[in-house]
Amino acid sequence: MPQSSEKQNLGAGAGLAGAVALESGVELGELEIKARGYWEQVWRRFRKDRIAIAGGITIILLILGAFIGAPIARALLGHGPNDLFYTALNSQGQPIGPWAHVPDPADPTKTVFLPLGADSTLGRDEFLRLLYGAQVSFEVAILATFGSISIGVFLGSIAGYFRGWSDTIISRVTEITMAFPALLFIIALASTVGDSLNNITFGIFGRGVFTLFLIFSLFGWFYPARIIRAVVLSLREKEFVEAARMVGSSDMRIIRSHILPHLIAPIIVYATLAVASFILGEAGLSYLGVGIKLPTSSWGNLLQQASDYYTTQPWLMVWPGLAVLITTLAFNLLGDGLRDAFDPRSTH
Repeated sequence: MPQSSEKQNLGAGAGLAGAVALESGVELGELEIKARGYWEQVWRRFRKDRIAIAGGITIILLILGAFIGAPIARALLGHGPNDLFYTALNSQGQPIGPWAHVPDPADPTKTVFLPLGADSTLGRDEFLRLLYGAQVSFEVAILATFGSISIGVFLGSIAGYFRGWSDTIISRVTEITMAFPALLFIIALASTVGDSLNNITFGIFGRGVFTLFLIFSLFGWFYPARIIRAVVLSLREKEFVEAARMVGSSDMRIIRSHILPHLIAPIIVYATLAVASFILGEAGLSYLGVGIKLPTSSWGNLLQQASDYYTTQPWLMVWPGLAVLITTLAFNLLGDGLRDAFDPRSTH
């Protein structure tokens, strides 16, 4: 049929497809529809959440500042986070304030630049101790998140898939762990074998990181285990799992190939929220003196030291307090955004 510049009349059977074809200038059947995969849909929903994107960018900048910026700042300033400067005191014997140049005790002809002043009467660089404290906080939080989620996913998958006596045992162990007085155990551990555990660094971690990793993993797995158990209980009744059983797939193969891929979304969301909670946990334990011990810096023991000067030098509490606040807020905003992005019913 010859084409004309005038609009062609379409039958009622052409419907919406015909209208689209007419407006776009293509023949029926030539329209190409591109299917979107699951992860593409997740990304499309996530990138619309500007607050979550801002939280993710903030986290990236904080991690880069901690692990790349800290060594660069140390090289530029010419001293380390544990170097002592007894000259970094004001006339009242208090730590000197931000943006200060003080004489170098090792060479009086030179000066030392302290961008955020001194951390205490020992005169250590507050700026460098914040950066290296960020390393410790991130190491503890990321390792503890990995450890607790690994244990939780393993036990939760077993309990939810096999049910029966395995579910009963794991559920009772979970309840015991939830009721166990973790703080008393941590204090007892710190006063007994704590120093020996703190010395385990594997050459790359800060002193005390391994201890907190063990503690948080030991007492932090029960919440992800309960989440995963509930999800697996639902998944095991799905049609694709029944089909896998019918073709003779083993239980381990079903869990590995059909169950675990569907657990990625809740694991990622929980991980972002868990990192924030473990950062707060490390800061709280270090503030109480049972976490990261001096002279190793962490945001928690920086806050503990600053409490001695809160009436005379309140800015010492501002820097580590802001660091904890911004980091935990960024992870929580990212977690909320990911939770909405993974929800197919989300309208964001």
